[in-house]
Amino acid sequence: MTERRAGSSATTVWGVSRLSVRVRPMDVALTLACVVLMHVEIPLNAKAEAGLYTSFGIVVASLPVLLRSSAPVLAYLLGFAGLFVLMTGDPPYNTMPAPVVLCAYAIAERHGLRAALVTGALSLPAVVAILQVFSPHGLFDWGTAQNLALVPLPLALGVAVHDRRCYTAVLIERAEAAERTREEEAQHRVAEERLRIARDVHDVVAHAMVTINVHAGVGAHLLERDPDQAHERLRTIKNVSGDALTDLRAMLGLLREAAPGEPAPPVQRLADLGDLRENLLAAGVDLTLDVDPAARALPASVDATCFRVVQEALTNTLKHAGPTSARVRVARGDDRVVVEVLDDGGESGSAPAPLAGTGAGHGLRGMGERLAALGGTLEAGPRPEGGWRVWASVPLGAGASPRPAPTTSGVGTPAR
Repeated sequence: MTERRAGSSATTVWGVSRLSVRVRPMDVALTLACVVLMHVEIPLNAKAEAGLYTSFGIVVASLPVLLRSSAPVLAYLLGFAGLFVLMTGDPPYNTMPAPVVLCAYAIAERHGLRAALVTGALSLPAVVAILQVFSPHGLFDWGTAQNLALVPLPLALGVAVHDRRCYTAVLIERAEAAERTREEEAQHRVAEERLRIARDVHDVVAHAMVTINVHAGVGAHLLERDPDQAHERLRTIKNVSGDALTDLRAMLGLLREAAPGEPAPPVQRLADLGDLRENLLAAGVDLTLDVDPAARALPASVDATCFRVVQEALTNTLKHAGPTSARVRVARGDDRVVVEVLDDGGESGSAPAPLAGTGAGHGLRGMGERLAALGGTLEAGPRPEGGWRVWASVPLGAGASPRPAPTTSGVGTPAR
């Protein structure tokens, strides 16, 4: 039988390559062992006789063991041929089947159960025929049964070793797959944490820069007419920028490993809305807070997310509507927290279109991503009576399964 493997130029015959035959040291040792054992048995067995032909037959019968690793099927067939040569003389009957047994084991160990069954089915009739021709035992004698047992035993042992090797390979593959999954999960978590930090940095910087921009513009306008008010604006800018630097320092500290005993960086929560209200009042936004007392004790991730939603919504109000009035309502239900931010839209009574080049829409997208991470929802759009409305719902279970990123209402309307 000749077969050509795809992608290989080497033609194989009975599993052995025409280009090279690998002879392993173990096979050499087993070949020598077969030769030695059969020669040792000759003086111990009265039926065996030493002679040049017998030694020649022993060597010929043992040589196929050299091929058992490279081409077990070919080695098995050659082993039967060598066995026939050996039996035409006066062989050592007890150790004579050793080479064929070793080759049969190699077939089952390499190819598994199916090959072992085929080998056994083809070998049993051949062994019976050999025994009837060369053995003094009858067909139903105990000696015949002992010789026939040498056919299934090495095949069964080889199948057991083959199955064990395959099982071990599957376990190793599963362990490697689990390790890759753990690495991918770790990388995914790192990416999510970086995205969260990027959203926090955006919120802090955007709020601070918008507030500073408003105060700087008013201060420049009042510098000559009302120096005291201009100085007050500068002090507000200093406080806002200082708070922003503190927040940035805390968030960027998450990117490095904290030293032993170093306190965890502070996280802004709904309890900090009072400080946010003071900064907005100084910028001309009349802010009313309506926070449910039950919302004072929330899971840390939910609390921080609600604060960031309020901060981003009010930053958009200050950025796009300017001096106006706004109202924040935070209500806690049985299983979720609802946040609503309303503004009057400034003097025009409606939210103006975003300024060119400001990256309009990133604030709402950032809020949507932040809420989606907790399984929350977001709605944002203009109010019929004028102004803008942002509504968010956050589940109280911080471990809720993330949902697809929510879409915001108001498609086709001015984005913030």
